Amino acid sequence: MVHEVAQAGFGDAANYEAARPGYPPDAVAWLVEHLRIRPNRVVVDLAAGTGKFTRLLIPAGANVIAVEPVAGMREQFRPLLPDTPLLSGTAEAMPFADASLDAVTVAQAWHWFDHPRAEAEMRRVVKPGGGFGLVWNARDRSVDWVNEVWSIMDRVEKKAPWRKHEEWRDSARQIDGFSPMDVAQFFHAQMLTPEDLVRRMASVSHVAVLPEQERAVVLHEVREVAATHPETRGRDQLAVPYRVDCYACTRL
Repeated sequence: MVHEVAQAGFGDAANYEAARPGYPPDAVAWLVEHLRIRPNRVVVDLAAGTGKFTRLLIPAGANVIAVEPVAGMREQFRPLLPDTPLLSGTAEAMPFADASLDAVTVAQAWHWFDHPRAEAEMRRVVKPGGGFGLVWNARDRSVDWVNEVWSIMDRVEKKAPWRKHEEWRDSARQIDGFSPMDVAQFFHAQMLTPEDLVRRMASVSHVAVLPEQERAVVLHEVREVAATHPETRGRDQLAVPYRVDCYACTRL
């Protein structure tokens, strides 16, 4: 049930952990408040990856459990968060009893899921009154050089399910069995060296699964933008902006 590109592209998750952005404190605080994440509550961070979002939930004091289907991601997660329970599972088949969870979060992953099946699982595992939250670091293309870099990614992400995300966000504001979504946006920037920028793009799943020669060409193009664009040429720190889209609802 794991998308074939996600399964292969995230198998070696070192680049993902090293170069993917985290999430800004105001976005995390919004989700913690709206999902009522607090001590003695059981919260699952679904498709937790290397724990980028999981580690930001822990200070709220809840009993946080991570679920991640890709073995390479779990291998990166374990030494970083050795005290956090980590299970193998998918959005469509979670290893939890009915109505056993106070909240489920999904960071940077809902677009990979089989939505009808995942929604049915949320209805099954989240308690009445419990919360369900989504968050994405969405690509902010308002800066010219950043748009050039993401345009390179556009060419290789032909099988990416991003359009499903956009259709879901625009037309399915409510999941059956849950309240209408509360929605918020936040903004932040990730500071990267030019080589870190290349590594950030290497962490894109559709780049990771390319044949080695094609992958090298794509990453060379990214490196060239950083080296030659008037806004980045000669700079050793680059600010990559993101729009952070947050959603939260309550199990009825």
